[in-house]
Amino acid sequence: MSDLTYSAESMRAEKRHVAQNSVYVALAITALKFVVGLGTGSLGILSEALHSGLDLVAAVITLFSVKVSDKPADADHQYGHGKFENFSAFIETALLLLTCFWIVWEAGKRLFFQNVEIEPTVWAFVVMFVSIGLDFWRSRALKRVADKYDSQALHADALHFSTDIWSSSVVIVGLALVWAARVYRIPWLMRADPIAALFVAGIVVFVSSRLARQTIDALLDAAPAGIRAEIIRKVEAVPGVLEIERVRIRRAGNRYFVDLSIALARNVTFQASDAIADEVRRRINELLGDADVIVHSIPRAVNTENIFDRIRAAALRSNLMIHDVSVQDLGGTLHVELHVELDETMSLFQAHERVTFLENDIRRAVPEISSILSHIESEPATIETSDAIIADPKLEDTLKSIGGEFPEVVDVHEVMLKSVREHLFLSCHVTMHDDLPLSRVHDVQTALEIRFKNAAPQLFRVLIHPEPQTDNRR
Repeated sequence: MSDLTYSAESMRAEKRHVAQNSVYVALAITALKFVVGLGTGSLGILSEALHSGLDLVAAVITLFSVKVSDKPADADHQYGHGKFENFSAFIETALLLLTCFWIVWEAGKRLFFQNVEIEPTVWAFVVMFVSIGLDFWRSRALKRVADKYDSQALHADALHFSTDIWSSSVVIVGLALVWAARVYRIPWLMRADPIAALFVAGIVVFVSSRLARQTIDALLDAAPAGIRAEIIRKVEAVPGVLEIERVRIRRAGNRYFVDLSIALARNVTFQASDAIADEVRRRINELLGDADVIVHSIPRAVNTENIFDRIRAAALRSNLMIHDVSVQDLGGTLHVELHVELDETMSLFQAHERVTFLENDIRRAVPEISSILSHIESEPATIETSDAIIADPKLEDTLKSIGGEFPEVVDVHEVMLKSVREHLFLSCHVTMHDDLPLSRVHDVQTALEIRFKNAAPQLFRVLIHPEPQTDNRR
């Protein structure tokens, strides 16, 4: 099992374990509060019992949601099942608001229309203090795992149970005031219990409003505040990125999905474009963790392009390979010569049609060009079989002596003669001075090829590999 698979399994197991513990604790607290609430007649405790009952439902939903949300993406859910966590949090919010409605309704009746005797027993205080202790323990456990795996469902549960501590404390204060009303005969303090229940409802409304905002934002794919601007800032700093066309962010469960389009110079190679996209993904993952990032590259012309770049860009649009591009200024008019590589299985008519289309495209892209002459070359699609390697010491000596005619050439070595399809192929290495510019290297190679073929007309193809003088000293 890979480390990634093990990590995912460990995450799922830990999230389920803490969610299961939360269900067990919620069940115990709810039962205790209902028993004591019915025994004492305290609306504060009964409201807390109902609150805890809905917390139990929420805990069960959370347990179910973390089991479903961690399932991998499939054909019907290409973005995974993470949204189930957000949906479960939304259901929890609705349940909490229903709780508030019942508490406010019952508190209003007791304050203005109905007198209910309350018996603040020792067991009532014991149950509430035990509830506070258990809520503190499970809220800490839930928050630790929620922060570790960025789980919104577990965050919602942790938030519920942390506020339960405060609502239970308010109920304890209400019970204490009712007890004080009996001992010290202060009748108006008897209303402390429904007032405490209203405070519980207020706390629940506050928690629900925060949770509702988070869940609705997640369900509506709202981007977290500031994240888009931070992504743009990081991506703009990637070398090679000219512009950011679009950034879209959505979240499902604990994972972000980012879709962005970046503008690159149109003469950037596929390999360079892929390397830039990888760097963009790396920087976004530094910000958002294990985000699913799709990068779309858009070619753009840049002001630094020269005429050669524009010609090559036209060839790339036609999905054609060109080389040996030459531009001559003849009496104020520009003439272009280039070599075009085409599939060797093409007919001459097909090849000529492709090249004509390319030449027209180049003229549109570079209107200052007066004429274009294209040399059509076949692009090999088969592996050539060499009949034999030929040993001809006399010809080798002749070729090496020809190299001595050029002041730029230090030596000619590794001469190889091969028979391919009944033709004689020559390849050799030519050492030249280190500081020779490439334009001159190309001229010397061309001149050598001509001299070699003049000295040995039987040569069909000549390939010369230039090497710097320093390289041969290593």
